[in-house]
Amino acid sequence: MQMLVAIVALASLAQAHYTFPALIAGGGATGKWEYVRKTTNYQSNGPVPSVNSEQFRCYQLAPGNEGAKTMTVAAGSTVGFTADSSVSHPGVLQFYMAKVPSGQTAASWDGSGTAWFKIFSQGPNIGPSGLTWPSQGASQVTTKIPSCIPAGDYLLRVEHIALHSASSAGGAQPYVSCAQLTVTGGGSKTPTNLVAFPGAYSPTDPGLMINIYYPVPTSYAAPGPAVFTC
Repeated sequence: MQMLVAIVALASLAQAHYTFPALIAGGGATGKWEYVRKTTNYQSNGPVPSVNSEQFRCYQLAPGNEGAKTMTVAAGSTVGFTADSSVSHPGVLQFYMAKVPSGQTAASWDGSGTAWFKIFSQGPNIGPSGLTWPSQGASQVTTKIPSCIPAGDYLLRVEHIALHSASSAGGAQPYVSCAQLTVTGGGSKTPTNLVAFPGAYSPTDPGLMINIYYPVPTSYAAPGPAVFTC
């Protein structure tokens, strides 16, 4: 009986977690892991173990791109990821991009170095009765590629950090995926506030170590740099 209870508990835990397996572009979703690098949690659905881990960058199952293809998209267009089966925890949703260095491609680059810029950040709605998180329950999450960035190859990184158990350092649960893009059109504005993953966050950042239930927070500061805008 105890073993059965444990199995049921583990199954429930896995169902409460999630992945971001498919790219949204051109008004629809691609196949799972077709343009998104397969993540370590593709079966377990579990979170990245630490924001200080190398896996916090793209949560890749293995070095390389795991056979992912590169999608061509226009600057200013809507892109995103499906959430499988949904974003089941409360937390902050953010998107980052990184321009691939000269001589490499979106398929070959590992995303290392101080190259990532934030393009979207969505925290909670704050009211007297508590916090509500717009992304909770979502089956897909989207943003827009900045219209002013230069054309070229990029990695697109989605990050949802569940905060239901974040009252102590290391309690936050990050869920991450990276897709491969070739951006067309665009402009000539160089993104600012570049960061590296890992390195951009600390487990004790106010946006990562917080009790979101009590006492009810009156503000929320998302981890990472300011959002780059055109």
